[in-house]
Amino acid sequence: MVVVIVVCIVVTLLVLCLSLLTINKGYAYKHTVDPIPEPDSNKEDPSNRTNE
Repeated sequence: MVVVIVVCIVVTLLVLCLSLLTINKGYAYKHTVDPIPEPDSNKEDPSNRTNE
């Protein structure tokens, strides 16, 4: 019976350590956001079209 309790405690501690490791890696991840693209001056403006 003592062996079962010791094994349960070891497994619980292992799961706790792995959970903390995963959480720390998640918080250490550097999140980035793509910059907003600037308006392209080469695009043709529909209101500035000439009839050809």
